[in-house]
Amino acid sequence: MRWWRATLNSKNGLLFALRSERAVREEVVAVLLALPLAFVVGATAMRAIQLICVVALVLVVELLNSAVEKLADRVTLERDPQIGAVKDIGSAAVGVTLVMALAFWIFAIFERLS
Repeated sequence: MRWWRATLNSKNGLLFALRSERAVREEVVAVLLALPLAFVVGATAMRAIQLICVVALVLVVELLNSAVEKLADRVTLERDPQIGAVKDIGSAAVGVTLVMALAFWIFAIFERLS
């Protein structure tokens, strides 16, 4: 029963994030595009799976960042330097993950072309 409730909570969280966060919607589209494209770009099945996973990782980090931002906004809507720093750190985590995903895809494209 606990597993079922956890699954429902996960579904509800994802649906809420999709409704309320543009970045999450964009990254879900990126994952959906990556699914078939990874098998064209990836030289092997394992590389294709890696490409899909790294794009999914961006989505995971964005979901965590969105959760932190929602919580921070719940604490206070006033301008607070510490909360601003926390939000910036979450944004930086998304940025680092995006750069990492881009590096994976560039490497895979060069691998495929060579």
